[in-house]
Amino acid sequence: MRIGMKKDPIVALAQIKYFDTSEKNNVKKIKKYIRLAKKRKADIVCFPESCIHKKDFLSFDHELVKEIREECRKNSIWCIIDDDMIIRRGVFNTAILIDREGKIKGEYRKIHLYGEGDGVRAGRRVRVFKTDFAKVGIAICWDLKDEKIFRKMKKKGAEIIFCPASWRYELYAHHAKKYKKKYKERERTTLKSLIMTRAFENLFFVALCTPMGGKEDKDMISHSMISSPHKVLSEIKNREGLITAKINLEEISRLQKLYDEKRIK
Repeated sequence: MRIGMKKDPIVALAQIKYFDTSEKNNVKKIKKYIRLAKKRKADIVCFPESCIHKKDFLSFDHELVKEIREECRKNSIWCIIDDDMIIRRGVFNTAILIDREGKIKGEYRKIHLYGEGDGVRAGRRVRVFKTDFAKVGIAICWDLKDEKIFRKMKKKGAEIIFCPASWRYELYAHHAKKYKKKYKERERTTLKSLIMTRAFENLFFVALCTPMGGKEDKDMISHSMISSPHKVLSEIKNREGLITAKINLEEISRLQKLYDEKRIK
């Protein structure tokens, strides 16, 4: 039995559309989905990569971040948000972990950059955070390609990995004529395979949160999902919305024991 942790926590992913109003930030929508996640009894809600502001670099004490933190406090829910953040003298693509009291309990800086703007620097440190429901790790988008990051989080005791992302495909990668019309389906299959592989090879849960693309985002893959080591528990494609899944964390120790017993030594 996991001492001091909630049994079978509920995790939520908010697949929201980026800036579909005249407003320069998404905070009103983020707060709406925090409230919705709470109504569905979620312990934590994760949002997509770079979801807070259209242009500005933010800081941990920025008013928009404070608004989101206060909404977490009001609803007593954990939350992961991501954007380009000013940290000391550098700018990093940063995921922020907020607790039920609205306090920042940790931050993770994207290690493998892909398409970031000028001046954004890569992070270096892999981290795992203890919450009141599980030990969680965070990876961001292109970090998915690096199995070593996930292996390090496993060694640090991670049980659930959250991956805010803004996954886009390169048309050139699907250039062959006979495949050209199915490039989006193939990219979606690749992304789903990555999530399930990371979950299976490390025996933990992986939750990927992408945005809902608009007309101007033809190369964006909108497919958020929560995966156990063996199956996708919940997923949403090509629409805005919230998904949840109840996580049976005892499954991790059960599978670990099973595979250890069966492994040929």
